[in-house]
Amino acid sequence: LSPVCLGSLRRAAKGGELVCGSNESFKNFVEPSVVVNASAEMKAFKEEIFGPIAPIVSFSSDDEVIAMANNVPVGLASYFYSRDLSRVWRTAERLEYGMVGVNTGIISTEVAPFGGVKESGFGREGSKYGLDE
Repeated sequence: LSPVCLGSLRRAAKGGELVCGSNESFKNFVEPSVVVNASAEMKAFKEEIFGPIAPIVSFSSDDEVIAMANNVPVGLASYFYSRDLSRVWRTAERLEYGMVGVNTGIISTEVAPFGGVKESGFGREGSKYGLDE
């Protein structure tokens, strides 16, 4: 399991620079990895990578980075950080994802609907809204 996961993370990060994490796997564990100098051409930007990888990309404007984030065929979850509450609302409303995490890495809870959009799923599960599906 871990060599496959590690290989998947390496392919996802190809073209960037690993600054945190390792190139090793430990039984069923792969260290979280931070990749800088990432680009929208990397697999980590085009596919859902179900692994501990955080590609860091530079951008000039909110419009640019939102367009980059939405220019993918998948849309389960997105995450971003900001101190500006008006920017939080503007950004969250424009992201084309089933779930959006703001200033947190944990967005799943039993009282909130869970589900994606695009190729990441149809409908919701959990919460009272899951019953409507």
